[in-house]
Amino acid sequence: MDKRPIISLLACIASMPALAALPAGASAPQFTAQASLAGKPFTFSLKEALAKGPVVVYFYPSAYTGGCDLQAHTFAVDKDKFTAAGATIVGVSLDSIQRLNDFSADPQYCAGKFPTASDADGSIAKSYDLKVKQGSPEYKDVRGVAIGHDFVERTTFVVTKDGRIAQTITGVAPDQNVEQALEAVQHLTAKAQ
Repeated sequence: MDKRPIISLLACIASMPALAALPAGASAPQFTAQASLAGKPFTFSLKEALAKGPVVVYFYPSAYTGGCDLQAHTFAVDKDKFTAAGATIVGVSLDSIQRLNDFSADPQYCAGKFPTASDADGSIAKSYDLKVKQGSPEYKDVRGVAIGHDFVERTTFVVTKDGRIAQTITGVAPDQNVEQALEAVQHLTAKAQ
C-alpha cells in the first residue's frame, strides 16, 4: 500500500487551524500527565513548571509524522533560546507514553531536550477547547508503524507564570509555530525587565 496518501492526509489534518482554542487572556487549565523526557517517563505538572516561569504548551497531532517531526526538531534546536527567555517547553499529544518514550529520546526530533506528555484520552486538549479528530487504524507514521490514536489540532499556548494564556498560535507551519512561540516568550521576558 502506498503510504503517501495517508501521510498527506495527516499533514492536512495537522495544518488545519484551530476553530475554538482558548484565546489570549484566558486562564490556562492546569494539568498533570504522564510524560517522557529523553525516553524516561515521569509526571509532568503544569503548576510546577509555571513556578519556574512561562511555559510553552504545544499540542501536536502525532509523533513520527512529517509536520510534528519538524516542529519537535525545531523546538529542540531552539531549546537554549527558550531557556534563556526563562521558558519551559512541553509537547502534548494523544500518543501513548510508549511512543513518547521513543520520540522524546530520538536525536532527530525531541533529542531529549524537552518533555512530551501523553493525553491519551484527549481530556487535556479538550480542556484547552481543542478539537480531537478521529484517527484510523490505516494511518501509519513515517516509520511504517500504525499510529492507533486520535489527533489533536496543532496549537501552541504561551502561558505566563501566573497561569494566563499570553498567546495562542495556530494555523501556521510547524517551524513558524515554534518561531512565533519563541518571539512571544522573548517579549514576555523583555516586558518583565
